[in-house]
Amino acid sequence: MDLILGIDVGASGVKGALVDVQSGRLQGERYRVPTPQPATPQALSAAFAEVVAFFDYRGPVGCGFPAIVKDGVAHSAANIDAGWIGDNVESRFSQACGAPVYATNDADAAGMAEMRYGAGRGEQGLVILITIGTGLGSALFYRGMLVPNTELGHLLWKKNKPAEAFCSSAARERAKISRAAWAKRFNDYLHHLERLFSPDLFILGGGESKYFDQYAQYLTPRARVVPAQLLNNAGIIGAAAYAAEQANGL
Repeated sequence: MDLILGIDVGASGVKGALVDVQSGRLQGERYRVPTPQPATPQALSAAFAEVVAFFDYRGPVGCGFPAIVKDGVAHSAANIDAGWIGDNVESRFSQACGAPVYATNDADAAGMAEMRYGAGRGEQGLVILITIGTGLGSALFYRGMLVPNTELGHLLWKKNKPAEAFCSSAARERAKISRAAWAKRFNDYLHHLERLFSPDLFILGGGESKYFDQYAQYLTPRARVVPAQLLNNAGIIGAAAYAAEQANGL
């Protein structure tokens, strides 16, 4: 099966598309519904089922989910309702939509897509992908292998708050600062990650990736820094690729 439905569950929207997992390309348009507020298990399951129903799809569904996900169970709740903690994302979504669902951390999904089809393709060193949006997601790869659920956006930073409280898109909007001023904050964050992990490559994804040319000059780690090639579709594409692997027992 080459066409798999991938769904990216975000803080503001639940978006999905059919993906050709051989090429990593979307087949047709994306469909998006707003993330319910609060994003309780019941409400978010209904939104997820609406996206699946739009495509009249019956095969395996991949899901990028904003939480630490182990064996289908959420162990955190980043920008969604805390009621998800301890809940089985795969079982709940599967029951809601009537199709088998395979869930993984949303940033890990985006990272899988970039490593397989995008900016990280062929990279054999240590690669860190950072998704920049409402929060900061992360995915870490060594020799192409994922180290799951890294959550580097939650590293404690200034005033004992997580880094994403200072360096995410939402933090920039809250502080009402220019993208240049924000980039200097984000540069400090990259240097901190570099001291910890000594990566060979940073890939920047999420909503801010499309503005990369506006702030690239302010980013000065030793490692290469490049924008994600798949932009905001990376989560959808990676979720579909993850589902394809899980459904085939890979």
